[in-house]
Amino acid sequence: MILVDTSVWIELLRRSIRIDGETLLEFVTCRPVLQEVLQGVVAEGAAEEQLRAPFRDALALPRLDDPLPIEAFVEAAEICRMARRKGCTIRSGVDCLIAAIALRHDIPVWHRDRDFETISRFTALRTRKTARPH
Repeated sequence: MILVDTSVWIELLRRSIRIDGETLLEFVTCRPVLQEVLQGVVAEGAAEEQLRAPFRDALALPRLDDPLPIEAFVEAAEICRMARRKGCTIRSGVDCLIAAIALRHDIPVWHRDRDFETISRFTALRTRKTARPH
């Protein structure tokens, strides 16, 4: 299993990254990722449906911590505090929540977001970083 971050879903939707059906079977998601992807859909009407169509597979993926327990929020806040103590800035509290969910389930996060690399330096978070597409 691998928790796919919003940053990778964006590339999948743009088709900058391609995957096969077998790889999709390894994916899991969580509500914070679903929210970020859906809030990024800025078009309306038919164009919005076209953007959402490739994401329908993600909506059907297994969701971790659904519903989100209060402990996940506490752990995310601790990640933010830990980062500050280490002199690091995490740009998104949602990334701390996604990282906390991945840590709770001991699964890696596939991402293109430097926050996860920062978090992995001072936690047990495992990551799979995707290079920028050409």
